[in-house]
Amino acid sequence: MSVAYAGNSTMSPSREAGPLRVMIVDDSVVIRGLISRWVGAEHDMEVAASLRTGLEAVNQLGRINPDIAVLDIEMPELDGISALPQLLAKKRDLIIIMASTLTRRNAEISFKALSLGAADYIPKPESTREMSAADIFHHDLIQKIRHLGARLRRKPAVASPPLAPASPAAPATRAPAVVRPAAPAPAPAVPSGPLTTRPFSTQAPKVLLIGSSTGGPQALMALVTELGPVIDRFPVLITQHMPPTFTTILAEHLARSSRRPAAEAVDGEPVKPGRIYLAPGGKHMRVARSGAETVIALDDGPAVNFCKPAVDPLFTSAIDIWHGNILSVILTGMGSDGMRGGKDIVAAGGSVIAQDEASSVVWGMPGAAAHAGICAAILPLNQIGAKVNRLFAGDRS
Repeated sequence: MSVAYAGNSTMSPSREAGPLRVMIVDDSVVIRGLISRWVGAEHDMEVAASLRTGLEAVNQLGRINPDIAVLDIEMPELDGISALPQLLAKKRDLIIIMASTLTRRNAEISFKALSLGAADYIPKPESTREMSAADIFHHDLIQKIRHLGARLRRKPAVASPPLAPASPAAPATRAPAVVRPAAPAPAPAVPSGPLTTRPFSTQAPKVLLIGSSTGGPQALMALVTELGPVIDRFPVLITQHMPPTFTTILAEHLARSSRRPAAEAVDGEPVKPGRIYLAPGGKHMRVARSGAETVIALDDGPAVNFCKPAVDPLFTSAIDIWHGNILSVILTGMGSDGMRGGKDIVAAGGSVIAQDEASSVVWGMPGAAAHAGICAAILPLNQIGAKVNRLFAGDRS
């Protein structure tokens, strides 16, 4: 179990109202200045402190009492990964967002941080002089702070299991190009009122499609450990909102957790049972027909739902191949990506399962699907795997 909610807090609980207090910890004065200005410009958040090292953050946490910390990985005196458990030991409900540049080493450290209790990660631009990269970083960071901060206004989410460490011997299949992903869209206002579900499709599923975003890596790790019987007999395709390099490492974690082949999808490769295909960072993953075969089709087109890769392109493209014989799962994440594609799948005769609010880190994507009335089930994360297995084994209820 994640340690994010473990241990004894020696500090007062986060406030139920008022602006979110953000502590910025980065040894770069430029990055600290940028984030401070961005946070200060938002009506629902404020800068609680701007610090240079992890040691300062640990020593001053009691005085500052922030709600959220944006924590750099590489810092003098005490780096981010070393400061992380000390901060959570002092304040168990502190929401920590790890910030790092897009290197394999930093991506691996970010995954380790998730296993130690960090709520999320964000890639920093190589240079703030690149306006498009800085704009994406700005938008993405503010949305993560706002949506993760919403957890403090509601009942704490059920903690997800930690990420299992990837095998050291697992090599990256290829070095992905460093392409900046677009930031997730703000989550739409969630309608109030009771949720309704529809019957599961009477058509037998022939493929499993999964979409996820914030909190997704932890959720995916937990889910694929239960899906061996499905993976062995059917193809499994996953789109996780994640930048290049990070998806390379996520694929290694998926392979380790599922004990099945898992890799970033390659354009033109056949889609077969027995393996997991992961959309590579910075590319949309679709499926297409090539003669008698179903193949992966990657494209470098515009962001969809402010995301690249996005879930909707995968979901909608699958209809031309498998028609109504599709089971799709929408896991934790910001925004509404997957909802429109899920509607198309249901219209074609397939089914959608959404993760429930209590077990989601952010109930944006699954919440949008749930409130659209397209889901056949809205389940806690720890019940989704068993349900998927039963559906592929012939259960239709």
